[in-house]
Amino acid sequence: MKKSRPQPGFVVQAFRFALDPNAAQEHALRSHCGAARAAYNWAVGWVSASWWQRRAEETYGVCEEALTEWRPWSLASLRKAFNETKHTDPRFAAWWEENSKEAYSTGLANASAAFDNYAKSKNGKRRGKRMGAPRFKVKRKARLACRFTTGTIRVDADGRHVTLPRLGTLRTHEPTSCLLARLQAGTARILSATVRHERGRWFVSFQAEVKGDLERVARPDVAVGIDLGVKTLAVMADSTGEIRTVANPGHYDAARRQLRRASRTVSRRQGPDRRTGRKPSKRWEKANAARNKVHHRVANLREDALHKLTKSVAAEYGAVVVEDLNVAGMLRNRRLARRIADAGFGEIRRQLDYKTRRRHATRLVVAGRWYPSSKTCSGCGAVKAKLPLHVRTYECDACGLVIDRDDNAALNLAALAAACMTGTGVAGDQGTPKRVSKPRGADQKTRATRPRRKADAERAGGATLPHQRQTEARDRTQAEALTLW
Repeated sequence: MKKSRPQPGFVVQAFRFALDPNAAQEHALRSHCGAARAAYNWAVGWVSASWWQRRAEETYGVCEEALTEWRPWSLASLRKAFNETKHTDPRFAAWWEENSKEAYSTGLANASAAFDNYAKSKNGKRRGKRMGAPRFKVKRKARLACRFTTGTIRVDADGRHVTLPRLGTLRTHEPTSCLLARLQAGTARILSATVRHERGRWFVSFQAEVKGDLERVARPDVAVGIDLGVKTLAVMADSTGEIRTVANPGHYDAARRQLRRASRTVSRRQGPDRRTGRKPSKRWEKANAARNKVHHRVANLREDALHKLTKSVAAEYGAVVVEDLNVAGMLRNRRLARRIADAGFGEIRRQLDYKTRRRHATRLVVAGRWYPSSKTCSGCGAVKAKLPLHVRTYECDACGLVIDRDDNAALNLAALAAACMTGTGVAGDQGTPKRVSKPRGADQKTRATRPRRKADAERAGGATLPHQRQTEARDRTQAEALTLW
């Protein structure tokens, strides 16, 4: 299926608003989302049936020419087959007319995309982790979502209601003025609308084609390097030498006491049991809703704080330098996984990526994963061979500079913006200075502890006590030190 491209000078942008549906409207929303899930499961079963039939015929000794034909999974083929089946299939015949046709198209489109991704992954044409064959969606686990591409899709003129096919007019929890003003001015056009249930609330997201007006940043000639951390969320050093720190709000840690009490209350109620078929009690459902409310509040606070941080950075500097962190690998550290997940390192980079590119057209430089930002001296350019994580102050043996470890890394990242001229935007591509010899291991970040190959009788191998840590190697000065902007 071909994807439509925006016209020149326009970009595709989403506008999401919370809804306040009444009881009848919420029932209709759940019915549409359930119809999308049912259509998805039908498509998965319809296509997979031919696979299993061919596999069974092969065991019977049927020749290749006589095997059952493969059923196509293109969206057009699925729509044609579903429209022929829905009138006679007892799973749909009694109620399919209650919902909009867009609900079923949503499930069929998702099934078609799932089979496409599976085929591309199996043939090596898709990046990332190998994907398995599409499976059925379970009612209690499936995400409630439905997309509308045709019919009456509009934002009402009063700024507090939206109209969707078969669902009618729904009141929004917040004003829709940001999208309504663009629609009335003729600088936006709605392409589709998606309703979704998240964090205990219904949302509608409008995909619109918006005129791409770039906003000028406050300091276009200044670059900033951002060093992310756990104790301090971000240390920002710009090319003028100014260093600012952003404290880690720690929303999850602040709510842990409240979560413990709510979870303790839930554990004392009669919950569901799939093995015996026991249904949850009303008191369990009420306590579980109270616990989920705490989780939703933490997620909303985290999202709001990250958006405010990235927006302020993208609107001020002409170039932003961030690190390519292995967040998935960092989450394997059981001592820091909770704090790293709460900080949202990956979300910060994702938001900076699209905000710098689409809103301000500024440059985002991604430092290589093994770039020694913490081991390099921001004053003379000397590189330490080893710098364990427990050493929080950087002391240069070449020039005598004494500086905080995070401040030093942020300054080096800011200087990297001047070194990275062109290329893919990743430090180390075209335009970067020529690599010089460094002490062994200086190109890779040091582990907090060095794992031991053998474990003794007293404790398991892998940990190194503080008094057993080796002394650091002497520094070696680079041939060309990185200079600030």
